[in-house]
Amino acid sequence: MTPRVEPHNARSLGSQMDDRNLLQAIEKMRDVLLSVSTGGDRIEAVNSVYKASYQSIDYELRTRGIANNVPFSDLWDWHARWSSGDLPSYRSRRTFVSELLDPMLRAIRDRIAGVASPEVEPRDWPKVDRTMTEARGRLAAARTEEQFQAVGLLCREALISLAQAVYVPERHPSLDGVAPSSTDAKRMLESYCAKEMEGAVNKVARAHARAAVELAVELQHKRTAEFRAATLCTEATASVINVIAIASGRRDPEAA
Repeated sequence: MTPRVEPHNARSLGSQMDDRNLLQAIEKMRDVLLSVSTGGDRIEAVNSVYKASYQSIDYELRTRGIANNVPFSDLWDWHARWSSGDLPSYRSRRTFVSELLDPMLRAIRDRIAGVASPEVEPRDWPKVDRTMTEARGRLAAARTEEQFQAVGLLCREALISLAQAVYVPERHPSLDGVAPSSTDAKRMLESYCAKEMEGAVNKVARAHARAAVELAVELQHKRTAEFRAATLCTEATASVINVIAIASGRRDPEAA
């Protein structure tokens, strides 16, 4: 059995973890991700504690200017990802988790050692494009509920990457006063649209982005996921990406 992730209550969000404690928390998160996907702990037994710890880790990383590369704030999201077909072996899952967490762990270890390290880059537009390409490929090949669910997960990851590519906290204040986490695509995109778009366009774009995120989340958890729902989710996600790309200037002739 792997060590359990220790829960952090609301007070822990006051940035009270030092670098060593944060390093230990990330290592425990890694252990749980590996354990549940390689025949160890059952998700039902560890998920509530994992989710609480994830939020604390995400906050602490953001206060240090380090991007959280782990998009799985819920272990069922991780389950959908490793079950999608391209991580069939325990070894492939271990490699995937290591590639996600190693840059974060390295950045924290460098801080502890007093060594300057390059900032861990957040997901960006190339990541958005690659994820949508993958989603469309999965949709074309999908035949089972689990495979259609995986399309929803990829669409959600694409929207998270999109939000990370355009959202700037200082320029895009949260509309409800709650600072979005690095995976809160809905709040980040709504805040971006509110600042960068005017009038009725702003309202429509915000609603569109919110609906696309909700479709992706619903699809990835839908036990009866099927082709039409997955196709609708994919097209809605692609549409939001295009809207934001236009608003950000990426579709301007001089940007081509």
